[in-house]
Amino acid sequence: MDNITITGNIIDILQRRIFFGAVEIEGGKVKQIREDAAEQLGQPYISPGFIDSHVHVESSMLIPAEFAKLAVVHGTTGTISDPHEIANVCGVDGVEFMIENGKTVPFKFHFGAPSCVPATSFETAGAALDAVAVEALLARPEINYLSEMMNFPGVLQHDEEVMKKIAAAKKYNKPVDGHAPGLMGDDAKKYIGAGISTDHECFTAEEALEKLQYGMKILIREGSAAKNFEALIGLVEEHYENMMFCSDDKHPDSLAAGHINVLCARAVAKGIDIFKILQVACINPVLHYKMRNGIMNIGDPADCIVIKDLQKFEVVQTYIDGILVAESGRSNIQTGISAIINQFNCAGKLVSDFIIPDDGQQEIPVIEALDGQLITNKLMMKPLIENGLQVSDPSRDMLKIVVVNRYHDAPIAKAFIKNTGLTTGAMASSVAHDSHNIVAVGTDDESLCQAVNLVIRQQGGVSAVGKGKEMILALPVAGLMSNADGYKVSADYTAIDLFTKAELGSTLSAPFMTLSFMALLVIPHVKLSDKGLFDGDHFRFFD
Repeated sequence: MDNITITGNIIDILQRRIFFGAVEIEGGKVKQIREDAAEQLGQPYISPGFIDSHVHVESSMLIPAEFAKLAVVHGTTGTISDPHEIANVCGVDGVEFMIENGKTVPFKFHFGAPSCVPATSFETAGAALDAVAVEALLARPEINYLSEMMNFPGVLQHDEEVMKKIAAAKKYNKPVDGHAPGLMGDDAKKYIGAGISTDHECFTAEEALEKLQYGMKILIREGSAAKNFEALIGLVEEHYENMMFCSDDKHPDSLAAGHINVLCARAVAKGIDIFKILQVACINPVLHYKMRNGIMNIGDPADCIVIKDLQKFEVVQTYIDGILVAESGRSNIQTGISAIINQFNCAGKLVSDFIIPDDGQQEIPVIEALDGQLITNKLMMKPLIENGLQVSDPSRDMLKIVVVNRYHDAPIAKAFIKNTGLTTGAMASSVAHDSHNIVAVGTDDESLCQAVNLVIRQQGGVSAVGKGKEMILALPVAGLMSNADGYKVSADYTAIDLFTKAELGSTLSAPFMTLSFMALLVIPHVKLSDKGLFDGDHFRFFD
């Protein structure tokens, strides 16, 4: 490795100082930090790299190497990555794929052992990881933590399998991530008391503050669908030592545009102290998860960034282990074509598979999608009946939603959803958290069938049909990711996203991301699995 000297205004986050000087790098590590003068305005700033403290790489639709290629441009040098999505499709082999692909590039992925595969017993997944399998993963040095414990009822009820998984994480001295949206009071205390250290699901400041007071670390999530930054950022001034930034789920177009650097810029614009912001963005995740990333101490790995200023956080250079991986908006990471791993075993569908006979109910439960949120509401609405069938009603934005089992042929689960905004056609996706069956919404059964069959033919992808057109972004890796160049995937996704909004009428800010969460049973209040319409408040199917 070459010896490198980086000159600029050095940000000492923990000592809350900025001074002009140089960072000397030798053998990929910080050899010396030289202080030459006071901060010099107009000169660039040098900081530890940004960390995404909770992200499902699979949701970027990119394999890890391609995710890294895009992320380093924005100053991200490491992630806490939960491979829960691919594990639900391909089991331990999927986790292994993510680890090995991540090793092919100079980027610091820190993968967790998925704690909830399948997430619930109310859906069909492609694999199951019991406590024995989870402990075997936690024993591996490449696995850094127990991924989000979504089964909070299991924690509260001391479910034997759940407690064994938590005990295994404690055995190997690895943190346990949480997932407990809306959980407060004594239940939150019990959940945290079991050893669960973080939560990225808070959507109100009240909930986040209560969990902070109980000793939990809170992650401010701003992804492509769930956006909690505005609700939680005000807590940073007082609680910065116990907070982090994360994206959770970020689509490729969003990742190409920006990452954690954007959250720093937004926080500065709100007048929050720069040192507190950077501690949240760069330091806290490294310390909490014992990451391999350096924080610009002498002897640390040289994982640092050069940024133009402390307002917009435009990244000029990104170094990982002293290697210049990005410069002036261009990535230096080289990637090759990846192998494919998948599990997709269903046959094409007929239009008749999508019909819903009228059963005489005056009102039926309807999913109300909320833009920018994972939670949904339950509405009771009168169905539109035509020729003895319940059908989509675009005039009321009440459309048919279906979930198709992709692991074997089975009857299609059907219900209705409001607020997608589609006025014609249909959209479908094999990215459907958590089990990743095919989820689709459409204004008519013919379009629904066409969109679903496009995904089936490609063995995974996102599709949109309408106005005589059809589009598909193929996702051959587990039906979740493309193995093509990350920037090409971003451009292709941008095109299908625009088609869904501009020509099919969707009013959602991220239609496919929102669609992907309509089968996520562990988030209230009402969702659809491949087995039926699910009541997330009482954890049971509707009658």
